[in-house]
Amino acid sequence: MKILVAPDSFKGSLTSVQASEVMRKAIQDINKNFQVTVKPMADGGEGTLESLMISSKGELTRVFCKGALGKTIETSYAIVNSNTAIIEYASIAGLMQVPTDKRNPDFTTSYGLGEVVLDAIEKGCSSFIIGIGGSATNDGGLGMLLALGMKAWDDSGNEVGPFGKDLHRIEKISLDGLDSRVKDVEIKVASDVENPLCGGKGASKVYGKQKGATEKQMNLYDNSLAKFASLFEAETHKQFKDNSGAGAAGGVGFALLSIGGHLQSGAKLLADAIDIEEAIRQNDLIITGEGQSDEQTLYGKAPGYISELAKRYNKQTVLISGSLAGNLEVLRDRYAGCFSIINQPLTLEMSMKRADILLYDQVKQVVQLIDRFFKP
Repeated sequence: MKILVAPDSFKGSLTSVQASEVMRKAIQDINKNFQVTVKPMADGGEGTLESLMISSKGELTRVFCKGALGKTIETSYAIVNSNTAIIEYASIAGLMQVPTDKRNPDFTTSYGLGEVVLDAIEKGCSSFIIGIGGSATNDGGLGMLLALGMKAWDDSGNEVGPFGKDLHRIEKISLDGLDSRVKDVEIKVASDVENPLCGGKGASKVYGKQKGATEKQMNLYDNSLAKFASLFEAETHKQFKDNSGAGAAGGVGFALLSIGGHLQSGAKLLADAIDIEEAIRQNDLIITGEGQSDEQTLYGKAPGYISELAKRYNKQTVLISGSLAGNLEVLRDRYAGCFSIINQPLTLEMSMKRADILLYDQVKQVVQLIDRFFKP
């Protein structure tokens, strides 16, 4: 039997590469004759850079930039085919970089993303793939745009800073100082969400809480993002705030659209880059997974996209995730089987700490059943 292993990351526990290797070992410990193809997936968030690096054999470039809290950090991006930069926003201003007790969108910034983009341009990159999932920010891309040369002022004519709290003070912007090289590069943006910038389904109302925002802050940010977008419309005579994905990464999606970026399904962008459709066609069974699966898995998430491709070729897909929640019937309609790796009462902390062992055991259980079922 030929089995394709293509999980997303188990956030906070295993990268997609680590999860893939655990799955591969578990399968071959059951039957060494099973042929296992490994294709670690991502959808624009954590693991995007690593997944693309494996498939493209790019060159890792180290860079210093401002992190989520505005302090200088060292991170990396990849350069492939000599002129394409692959940037993972989660490694610059990711939620996992901010301790839980310090999560507050007032004090986070996207400034570092602009710094990394400029560094890549300086190194000759004219094409970008930027994964923007897993962010800690809700600044509408203000920080990134300031790093790229935009100017913004409050009602007293003072230049504003790059943090989320500064978004509320903006009365005027100018794009005249935006680095002229930005308009000459191609920017593909990998995102796993379809939210607009503002409103009930916007960046602040849907994702603000996980970034530490209170209900009052969510409403304030929603209003400030709408005002920020209107200032852009006056400058560019273009409207992006209602576009699908504009609300991604706390509005970084909107900012990238505003400077010529093109938002795409992160899962599709990654899948195309690693040629996963051909791998699905050549294998008999597909195993995927992620940290938590629910109905949203089927809307833009990597395991959902994998199952969609598999269905085209009449291939069965098994979902093995950290946990299962929501309407499981919706998931069961798409997958041959849905499994959680939790097999006993465990705290979340312990489950995450033992994720590799739990995943290994569950994959063995599933594959053993398949092995015995298909034996003559």
